Parts: sequence; C-alpha cells; structure tokens
Amino acid sequence: MLFLGIDLGSSSIKLSVYDADKGHTLAAISVPEQEMGFFAENIGWAEQDPIQWWNYVKTGIATLKADYNINFSQISAIGIAYQMHGLVLTDAQLNPVRPSIIWCDSRAAQIGEDFYNKIGHKKCQDRILGSPGNFTVSKLKWVQEHEPELFYKAVHMLLPGDFIAAKLSGRAQTTPSGLSEAALWNFSEGRLAVEILEAFDLPTSIIPEIVPTFGEQATISPEVAQELGFNPNVKITYRAGDQPNNALSLNVLKPGEIATTAGTSAVIYSVTDKDASDEQNRINTFLHVNNTIEEKRNGVLLCVNGSGILYSWLRRIMSLGNNEPVSYNKLNAEAMKAEPGSKGLRFYPFGNGVERIFNNKPIFSGIQNLNFNIHQSPELVRSACESIVFAMNYGFDVMKESGAGGTVVRAGMANLFLSPVFREIFANTTNTTVELYNTAGADGAARGAAYGAGFYKTLDEAFTGLHCLERIEPSTQLSSVYTDIYQEWKMNINIEYKQNEQYKTSLL
Repeated sequence: MLFLGIDLGSSSIKLSVYDADKGHTLAAISVPEQEMGFFAENIGWAEQDPIQWWNYVKTGIATLKADYNINFSQISAIGIAYQMHGLVLTDAQLNPVRPSIIWCDSRAAQIGEDFYNKIGHKKCQDRILGSPGNFTVSKLKWVQEHEPELFYKAVHMLLPGDFIAAKLSGRAQTTPSGLSEAALWNFSEGRLAVEILEAFDLPTSIIPEIVPTFGEQATISPEVAQELGFNPNVKITYRAGDQPNNALSLNVLKPGEIATTAGTSAVIYSVTDKDASDEQNRINTFLHVNNTIEEKRNGVLLCVNGSGILYSWLRRIMSLGNNEPVSYNKLNAEAMKAEPGSKGLRFYPFGNGVERIFNNKPIFSGIQNLNFNIHQSPELVRSACESIVFAMNYGFDVMKESGAGGTVVRAGMANLFLSPVFREIFANTTNTTVELYNTAGADGAARGAAYGAGFYKTLDEAFTGLHCLERIEPSTQLSSVYTDIYQEWKMNINIEYKQNEQYKTSLL
C-alpha cells in the first residue's frame, strides 16, 4: 500500500511516497531546485503565488514518476502538511483572487493587537488561548480593509494546505486544527470561534466545510486523477500545519513530548493536555493532530522567524552571485572551524517579520562585535548558528514558565539539524538530549494519510520503521560555556528591546 505525503513549505515543496506494508519511504524529493522566494512589495510583507505551489506539486509528481518509477495509480491516499497561518482567498471556482499572505508577513500584526484590545484580553485568552495576533484572521481583516474589491470577490478563506487539497479534490475544506492556527477555534467549547469573526465584522460564510484532521476528507477530482495518473478513488485522508505534522512525523503525540525543527523558521513544539496560554502571547497553543473530545491534545509552540532563512541569506551573501552557490554542507564545514563563542561575534537573527516571543513586535537584527582582523567566515557562520539556537532557547524559557518544558527533544535529520555544530549548540544551550530521527515532514504526512485511510488501526502502528539515528547529550563543560555566552546574548536583547519600547513610547 503506497501513500503520498506533500509538505508545502515556504522555501520548497517536499513529496514522499511511503510503503506502509514495509514501513519505509520509497522516494523523497524537494522542488524546485532553487528555493522559492517571497514577494515583498513593502517592508514587513511576504507573499507567494498559490498557483506556483500547485504547479510545483505537479512537477514533483512528474519527477517521482520519471526518476523513481512510481506508479501513481497505486497510491492509496494523500496526506498534506503545509506552512501555517497563511491566507489564501479564492473565488467559487477555487481560483486565488490575490497572492497568499504567508506566515511571516507582518502587515496585520497591529490589526490583531487592536482587536485583542477591543474584544478583551480575558475573552480572547478564554476562547482562542491568546491574541488574534498576526494570524490568518487578522490577515483576512487586512484584505477587507485595504483591498475591499478583492475581498468581495472571495468566496473561501483557505490555509495553504487547504488550497492544495482543494486543487486536488475540487472542494474547499479546512480542519479544526487549521482553524486554531487561524485564531478561529473556540477551545472552551470545541467549535468555530464565530464570536471572533463577528468581532472582526467578517462573514462566517467565508469559512469552508470543516473536516476532521484524519479520515476521508475528499476524493480526488476525476480531472486531476486523469491528469496526474492517480486512481480516481484516491482520497485525501490527512492534513495539518507543518509544526503539528513535524511532531506527528517524530511520534510526538503524548503530553510532555517535544519536537523541534529549524527550517525557514525555528520552532519548539510541546504536546500538552491543557489549554495552555501566555498572557503576553509569546508562545501559542494550537490543536494537535490527535486531539479528540475524549483526550485533549494541544501543541504549545514557540517560533523564531529568522532561522534557516538566515542561513540561506548567509549562503547568498557568501556566494557573491556565483552560478555555483556555496553549499549548505560548506557552511556547516566552515562553522566547525570556529570555537564556541565565535571569538565574541554575535548575530541577532530577527530579520523576517515581527517576532511572537517579543509580543508580535519588530526587534532588531544584526551583527555585534565584528572585528575585521579576527573574524572570518567560520566565525560568521558559527555565530549565526549560535544566535538561532539562542533565540530558540529564549522562547524555550517562556515555554518552561507555562509548564511545557522537558529534557528530551526530537528532531528530524534535516535542515539545520544536519549541521553537527548546530546540534552541539542546541543540546548544550537548551541542556536537553537531542534525538535525531530518519524522517521529515512529507514522510509524516504520508504516515498520517495511511492512518487516516484506516491502513493503521492506531497511530502507534504508523511508526514502524521510525528509528533514532543519533542522540546528542549535553556535556557539563560545553553547557557551562554556552550558558555564559547565551546569558550575555540575552542581556543585549533585553536591553535593546527595552530601549526600543521606551523610544516608541516617547514618540507617542
């Protein structure tokens, strides 16, 4: 039994074909060859073309056929993971009426803050476990206010994965988990947060059909089945945002278990059976994939926007526009040449929109203590890795305040966790044991599809073939070194953030 997993990221789209009988992945690819970019008409904006996503999905399927000899008529079901919090508005024929406003776009942050104050902090905390913030509902309101002619053309509000599912099936749908990441799920009553839509003066009709995370959500359309070579009875049986899905792919399903990833953004995600919230909205809670009425399962998430995108930026800068850009393996090798602390060089990786751990406010990015005589490329790259981990740990401290911490963190052997230096910094800064597994988001989506289709009777059965490849334990000596470096870095962040807030207050 073969299952297709699609993982729609903001840098690339990954596809995996999973053999559920044997419990392993037959083929895994990433498209396009060059990382996808953003449209940024104004500072703080970030948009992508949903049709381009769909075309890359079709390109990936063609590649799996041609290069791996995958017979798509044998695919039994499809699972979809996707970049969270994006807004896709379509007409009745599922054509986008404008580009997608994606997760790191900051234009709606003030709208979310204004409505948080208008609706009432306690009411929002009790119902949606936080502020509307910079999430999808705030972006929808921005379009209504600034592009009314486009807003009134829109029939459906979709998340990015909902759009890919709609293109496959011809049906507009979303999930409770998806609505929770849009700040549109009432946790206290287990339903669409109609009261939030009403407070924003947004129509409930724009919300599509709500389907479960697992199960027969929709059948692929006859036209798409014929075009792409699927069996016409293939169904979409799973969809989830990329971070809940990353946790699924790592078998992080029980309270106290923690997943992490460092792709375009960096995330730590802890499962809880509580409706956890943070009054300052520095961390966020969403429905986890295995949440049920009988067993509450939420995911407490911290996010740092500038992670892999910082590494990608370094790669472009160091390549100087050459046709053969510096590889990520080369960056990882350079980082290994530098000592912990990078000879005092400090990076601050906050250059990709407003940051949740700083209350959805902009925070400075940059390089500190640069000395032209002693700092070379190894220190630059290692300092970038250190800063990303420091920013993650800054948020991890907030998670611990909410009771969501832990001592073992699972990650896939992918993205920045491919770097031995990054793994070392992470384990010794967070003082946790890091377990690395042979999985990725598209693999998780395919396993989810197999469970959603009923091939596996329990989620535990879905993790046959999942193996821990490496365990990195913190060392007493390195943990001490990184604690000192981190505390210095943290002090500089706190001073800068405080001064920035004071400056903005004085302007008022």
